[in-house]
Amino acid sequence: MIDSNIFQYAEEHSSNEPDVLKKLFRETHVKVLFPRMLSGNMQGNLLRMISCMIQPKRILEIGSYTGYSAICLSEGLIEEGILHTIEINPELEEMIKKYFDEAGVCEKTHLHIGNALEIIPKLNEEFDLVFIDADKENYLNYYHLVIDKVRKGGFIIADNVLWDGKVIKETIKTDIETNAIKEFNNYIQNDTRVENFLLPFRDGLMVIKKI
Repeated sequence: MIDSNIFQYAEEHSSNEPDVLKKLFRETHVKVLFPRMLSGNMQGNLLRMISCMIQPKRILEIGSYTGYSAICLSEGLIEEGILHTIEINPELEEMIKKYFDEAGVCEKTHLHIGNALEIIPKLNEEFDLVFIDADKENYLNYYHLVIDKVRKGGFIIADNVLWDGKVIKETIKTDIETNAIKEFNNYIQNDTRVENFLLPFRDGLMVIKKI
């Protein structure tokens, strides 16, 4: 983990969080369970920068939560670009849509409520960028579903691949999430279809380029 003082310095020397995202951040912490799942300003800035560098036509996000990362990712879309985002919890739909509206991204976002394992096969799209940030036990399943939908030269980013440092510790069979993340990381490392870089930022981001 990065020293907290260094992280604070980095945050102080990064672009400020937009007001709409500050509001979303506060409301998520007040009203929604597990608010640490939110990307936050630093990761949001990174996702926005990556999206702006790629300038994608199509983005897929697996795991909307309250919509923070989708708003950040959508900033890099080219004109007439679309971001598909999938959230399994229907109780978050109203909040997501409210903030998509406040951020002015409704016309370029398509929110799907339901099981991503069922929704992804129905998406007849070629994606330039995929962001995976959902249930960890299905990371590899999501990867298998999206890899053929990503264009050559496109990117997949998976969040939480360090999983609070548990990936470098011995785990028991019942620790399903940690074992799933380990399996995912090992699979990506040995997949000859891609190049990958594990970025030790926050809880770890696996950046994957299809070659």
